[in-house]
Amino acid sequence: MPTSFDVSVWNIKPRKNKHGRVTSYSVRWRVGSAEFYESFKSRAQADGFRSDLVSAQNRGEPFDTVAGLPASMGRRRRDMPWFDLACEYVDMKWPESAATARQTLAEALIRVTPVFLPQGRGRPDDRAIRSALRGWGFNPQKRSEEVPVEVKEILDWCSRHSLPVSVAQEQRVLDALEKAVTTRLSGEKYAPSVARKTRTVLSSVLSYGAKRGALDDNPLREEKWASMPKGSRTIDPRTVPNPVQARTLLAGVRQIQRSGPRLEAFFGVMYFAGLRPEEAVALRVSNLNLPKAGWGEIYVEDAHPHAGRHWTGTGKAREVRGLKNRGTDEGRPVPCSPELTDLLNRHLAEYEPTGLVFTGERGEDVPKMTYMRVWRAARAATFTKEVVASRLCRRPYSLRHAAVSSWLAAGVDPATVARWAGHSVAVLLEIYAACLHGQDVVSRQRVEDFFGYRSDA
Repeated sequence: MPTSFDVSVWNIKPRKNKHGRVTSYSVRWRVGSAEFYESFKSRAQADGFRSDLVSAQNRGEPFDTVAGLPASMGRRRRDMPWFDLACEYVDMKWPESAATARQTLAEALIRVTPVFLPQGRGRPDDRAIRSALRGWGFNPQKRSEEVPVEVKEILDWCSRHSLPVSVAQEQRVLDALEKAVTTRLSGEKYAPSVARKTRTVLSSVLSYGAKRGALDDNPLREEKWASMPKGSRTIDPRTVPNPVQARTLLAGVRQIQRSGPRLEAFFGVMYFAGLRPEEAVALRVSNLNLPKAGWGEIYVEDAHPHAGRHWTGTGKAREVRGLKNRGTDEGRPVPCSPELTDLLNRHLAEYEPTGLVFTGERGEDVPKMTYMRVWRAARAATFTKEVVASRLCRRPYSLRHAAVSSWLAAGVDPATVARWAGHSVAVLLEIYAACLHGQDVVSRQRVEDFFGYRSDA
């Protein structure tokens, strides 16, 4: 281990946000020609860390030129509390993360953090802990603002009493983490996608902890969890409407007051053009190339995913992003069928939008709450009670699944379908092939035609 006695420790520097509030305190020092940096939530933590550096320097301890620490502090780093490491990891990821990724990160950490908090007397209520972590602890922007006194007390308790990250190497802790990742508080299993995302976040934080010297290595690399829910990316055919069901549902949307009529074409672009909801919300009049009748074209170039004001940092519920799986400023053209052309022309004539094609009643992005309310009402008014209780069209996203499946069923080349849908061919065939409701009937008819079967019925 290369070491050096050439050490300089500089004064603590407060870091402020755009409102002038101090968000963290940084300690900087130099070992040889290399500079090092540590950030702390409180001045007291920064003072303590700097004092330890200066004391080691005064005692004449050699400093590691790679880690930047004297041997005595290198050993102590292994006692780094989980909560402090988790906050540090969130702070690092936050600036470059999309709002939805921030939410996913925070919610995953909320599930696993209780494993690192001791039980017993003095522990705050579990619900209060989760609320404090979600509202402030794992949201750097909110944490940098004025935190309510009762919340600050909970976060301080978490910081003081959190177990060290190194306990994640113990089998009993790994078993507890497995349960937290895979099982809800109610005892039900998480959906496979939720469990996978939570484990991925946990593994990333542990890898970061190993890099910071808080533990030897990421213990999840060799840990296999039998309880991880198994799941397939393939779409459940029972959720996807056939053409009759989809058209009937779109007609039902128009009958729902007050917002139904202005959302018929909104759901229409999901079904006839395969747009994701966040792409339909972001569609602008300038993206439409429509004749009076016949085939037109839609150029999809933006997405406005809904994450909530708590995670966007802009005060708006939606975030302006590029397209999924696309480079910056890279869009994709999608054909506009004659039926969709008529639907969009009618919408443009009725509402005369000049910017966004679809807006709320006040001209804002279509609120998710609004279109989900209309969707549920139309579904209940259109389908029988038995169908409403089924999985068919529970989410508007089923319309996109129907569009892509219909293109494939119609014999469109998979490479073309993938380009229209914004997927790779491999992902397209894995997820969408053969998920059109009722497609088995068509397939059986083709087999009968091939073999020349004749029915007497």
